[in-house]
Amino acid sequence: MERLRHDDPPWTGPYITLARLDAESEQAAPERRFIGRSADGDRTLLTRLPLPGTDPGRWAIEAEGARRLSMPGFLPVEEVGGTGDLPWCTTPYTPALSLPAALRANGGPLSEPAARALGAALAATLVTAHAHGVTHAGLSPAAVLLTVEGPRVSCFGAVRAAAPDGEPRSGLPGLDSGSLAPEQASGGRPRPLGDVYALGAVLAHASSGHTVPESRELPTSLRALISACLSRDPAGRPQAHEVLAHLGHGTSTAAHTPTAAHPPTALDTVAPIPLPAAVIAALARQSAQVLAAELPTSAALD
Repeated sequence: MERLRHDDPPWTGPYITLARLDAESEQAAPERRFIGRSADGDRTLLTRLPLPGTDPGRWAIEAEGARRLSMPGFLPVEEVGGTGDLPWCTTPYTPALSLPAALRANGGPLSEPAARALGAALAATLVTAHAHGVTHAGLSPAAVLLTVEGPRVSCFGAVRAAAPDGEPRSGLPGLDSGSLAPEQASGGRPRPLGDVYALGAVLAHASSGHTVPESRELPTSLRALISACLSRDPAGRPQAHEVLAHLGHGTSTAAHTPTAAHPPTALDTVAPIPLPAAVIAALARQSAQVLAAELPTSAALD
């Protein structure tokens, strides 16, 4: 929970903006994320808006697409509103830290077991999505929110909202170049193996603190997998169910070995992961701060 800047919106639709979810110094998220509250004080939400420089109309289409999805592991969208120039969406609030914020709270990368568990949970989410013909097209470290109930993937369709297919996307606002598959960066249509590339970047970041680390910075047991996920040639990457089979070996993440035809169940994809004590403490502090936050005087009078 971070203080608002002078140019942050005091309201998102009917919801009062209490604070930023993301720190100003944090690795940029593909959208603007705030903690908001209804004017009567009864509901607390995450409110989300497109970044300046992205296509607001396309962002609204992707937000509506996310609202219609009901897939474990995806951050749910409850409401989509606003205008064509200034759309927004909301998500029920639960204490959450983006992956970069969690590493900052932890004072460094996740342990190898925690990174494996995170990667397995995200891979299971992608297996389910891909089995239903859905490409996330927005996975990056900043798009991953850690909660005590398990990781949640946000920023659905960020790559599609950044630019139409056929237009280069490198350097566009909110897109993490280290997480953007080369074929997507050059304007290609987002496909499942692009999600696998992004998953490799997230796993690299979780276990080293960098999306493009030196090989020696990665845990030995993850080097080959991450390298394969980050192959510039999509044909050289594993599919999501193969990543899950590798990461889930010897863990309780999956009750079976999933495939695209036999995706994981909801219980498989939303299981909590072993968070460091410092991250759990940071989530507890955020929860306490949100509970204690008072509505601005001007809002209370409206």
